[in-house]
Amino acid sequence: MPEMKSDIQIAHEATMLPISEVAAKAGIGEEQLEYYGRYKAKVNVRDISDLPCKGKLVLVTAINPTPAGEGKTTTSVGLADAMNMLGHNTMLCLREPSLGPVFGIKGGAAGGGYAQVVPMEDINLHFTGDFHAIGAANNLCAAMLDNHIKQGNALGIDPRRITWKRCVDMNDRQLRNIVDGMGGINDGVTRQDGFDITVASEVMAVFCMATSIADLKQRLSRMVVGYTYDNEPVTVADLNAQGAMTALLKDAINPNLVQTLENNPAFVHGGPFANIAHGCNSVMATTTAMKMADYVVTEAGFGADLGAEKFLDIKCRATGLKPSAVVIVATVRALKYNGGMSRSDLANENLEALSAGMPNLLQHVSNIKDVYGLPCVVAINAFPTDTKAELDLVEAKCRELGVNVAKSEVWAKGGEGGKSLAEEVVRLCDEASDFRFCYELDQDIYGKLHDIGHKIYHAEHVMMLPAAARKAKELEALGFGNLPICVAKTQYSFSDDPKLLGAPRDFTLNVRDLTVSAGAGFVVALTGNIMTMPGLPKVPAAEKIDVTDDGLIVGLF
Repeated sequence: MPEMKSDIQIAHEATMLPISEVAAKAGIGEEQLEYYGRYKAKVNVRDISDLPCKGKLVLVTAINPTPAGEGKTTTSVGLADAMNMLGHNTMLCLREPSLGPVFGIKGGAAGGGYAQVVPMEDINLHFTGDFHAIGAANNLCAAMLDNHIKQGNALGIDPRRITWKRCVDMNDRQLRNIVDGMGGINDGVTRQDGFDITVASEVMAVFCMATSIADLKQRLSRMVVGYTYDNEPVTVADLNAQGAMTALLKDAINPNLVQTLENNPAFVHGGPFANIAHGCNSVMATTTAMKMADYVVTEAGFGADLGAEKFLDIKCRATGLKPSAVVIVATVRALKYNGGMSRSDLANENLEALSAGMPNLLQHVSNIKDVYGLPCVVAINAFPTDTKAELDLVEAKCRELGVNVAKSEVWAKGGEGGKSLAEEVVRLCDEASDFRFCYELDQDIYGKLHDIGHKIYHAEHVMMLPAAARKAKELEALGFGNLPICVAKTQYSFSDDPKLLGAPRDFTLNVRDLTVSAGAGFVVALTGNIMTMPGLPKVPAAEKIDVTDDGLIVGLF
């Protein structure tokens, strides 16, 4: 049996085209490219900003993630390659990976096997510097905020009610809660502070929701950084920081163009997590792709209860975008894990465990089809250990809901292994749909949380703890009650308890706090024990990453 190649080995052996040739395939002219080496470029969208969006949008989502793996990004890449192979002009839109998971436990996010975007090492590490620019803009705001207080505090900012945190793109639990400004009188004002990971910064959310530089600046100016002693919100505009922050982001806002292993064009731009943020790549990348291609494949982070819900209720609502079809990725292995099977036994056929785990997939399918009114297909990311009986069971259960199943072998075969999925997606894109949102904006904050909790999570109760209930009244009084909701929740379960697998019913969703992201345009609801600054695992992935003497990165994937 031949030795199985790692993802990074496959990426190293790929024959990449100069990015100018990839751009030409997408209809992007040389004059629009800002090169970052031979195989990466930013696309200046100014010249095409007035073009209409012609492409049909395909959203790829998944069941709740498990240690067994689902392969959502791999499926997205392979699907785009397969659609191009079938003659459909298709572009791919993905999020940029955060260094936190790359060096932590999850690993990179450039696909896998023969369905990857390249150059993989660049994409997973510093790429074009977007995250550094976002972190710099975030921390400039923090510096100007503390400097304002040090220089006399003309705005009357209450240091105890500063909501703006510093950020760093790394899993560093040590920085969650800190005290800064210590030292002498010239070293600032001592106060309690903290760090978020960069992907949880509101600057990242604003970056991904902005439609232009002008819109970016306006959104930055609206961000709330704290409150005065009179309980009035203090914004970035009050600090007069929006111009300098925009200057740091003016190049980053242009989408990054790379390619798949099969040399098809892909935008990789922006990267908010879906468990603590809204989980979608930038609006700029999505709309630019829809102007250039007939079909655009994009993904939303984690399971459909997180990324897809936010994509549909936040991103689509704000932009007027509407998916023509939705792909829900699952694996037989992950479903058996949801059914109580141990990770070490997942290679063995077990129809009982598979049946017990199927409700997780079926609830995601029902949500997309019945709550949002969108046509969908289940993509089974194939493993060699999947048996015919197991695959037949998944197909039969999905067909009971009127949804087809397509076997995806893109990890092993690239675009060739995704042809049946691509054919079903193209068919669904021609179907009529009745797209609707999960909730209406004119409800109060609790009403919107209630709808998400009951319709999407299927919670028995939605409870706002005292701090959250108090904050809801404050935010509604300040005029933020009509914003959509971004729920920060564990990705492992429909509930706020990561141990409740499958499709739990008799549980309470506990909302412990609320914050407003006025620039991004939503209220963040913190549930359970979710953290906006993750920590490293006992054995971080960073321990396996190295560089050879000739500069080749190894151990990344």
